[in-house]
Amino acid sequence: MNKELRVLVIEDSENDTLLLMRELEGAGYEPAYWQVDSAPALNSALEQQSWDVVVCDHSLPGFSSAEALNLLRKKSADIPFIVLSETNGEDAAVNMMKAGANDYVMKDSRARIVPSIERELRDAADRRARRQAEDAHAYLAAIVESSEDAIIGTSLDGTILSWNFGAQRMYGHTAAEVRGRSISMLTPSSEPEEFADIYEQIERGEYIARYQTVRLRKDGTAMDVSSTLSPIKNAAGKVVGVSAIEHDISAAKREDEQRLRLIQELTDALARIKTLRGLLPICASCKKIRDDRGYWQKVELYLAEHTDAEFTHGLCPDCMGEYYPDPAEPREKHPSAG
Repeated sequence: MNKELRVLVIEDSENDTLLLMRELEGAGYEPAYWQVDSAPALNSALEQQSWDVVVCDHSLPGFSSAEALNLLRKKSADIPFIVLSETNGEDAAVNMMKAGANDYVMKDSRARIVPSIERELRDAADRRARRQAEDAHAYLAAIVESSEDAIIGTSLDGTILSWNFGAQRMYGHTAAEVRGRSISMLTPSSEPEEFADIYEQIERGEYIARYQTVRLRKDGTAMDVSSTLSPIKNAAGKVVGVSAIEHDISAAKREDEQRLRLIQELTDALARIKTLRGLLPICASCKKIRDDRGYWQKVELYLAEHTDAEFTHGLCPDCMGEYYPDPAEPREKHPSAG
């Protein structure tokens, strides 16, 4: 099956263009081409579609390969540009290569054109792949650097190799201060073997997700963190390092502790609450209540024993009028007086 190839030909000779297409067809290509011979026509061709390669005659009436190359680089920076010339001039070839042309081929050596195009297509593909990899790496680096969490890379012996700004915010150390030091600098003295045990698991290719531990800030204060550790592998799949993502959970733990304390306080308060249920035998006259032992008690004493209520003593308006009457008003007999 023939390989498709989009070729933009800058040439004033239709015969030379057809000869070029014949060379490509003979090499197993199915070229789709557009022939132009001026700057406006070149602009139009570049705007209407993308091209795999540009093949340009060195000298055209009113237009040159140098002008064509300059125009192309302004619009499409990395399309292979190959000069195909009748002029056997070493200076012209050197100048065009310095200007950014990918190759300079003589028309009387037309057999060189296909290998030249194939080489430049491979090189262009390699450059695109490198740029994509670099862009992906830069994008990933930006994500790591802008993360609120601490993201730390170490070797298998625990030496710190990378330290993002999130780690600086959390722990107070700059990257320059910690790079080359052991990750154990973040471990309290009460946990001397923590990293040694964990790194053995990582070296076996295991992941450790969201385990909670304690780390030390630069000022020596302890901090609760949730840590996820992953093995870093090389191209051959061998574990060569450790990636740690750590999140400060100190505030969350304090909130949990406060919530548990509040729940316990409410539970204790509910356990102390006393309630009265059932029928209460009460005297219709003196209002005393008979307790479980058969004794009659004042209402306030009974309630104090059976609830958490406390009493204050005073006189209601009726009793105030009964016991401390106003001499200016006629005295009415209190209903309970009989």
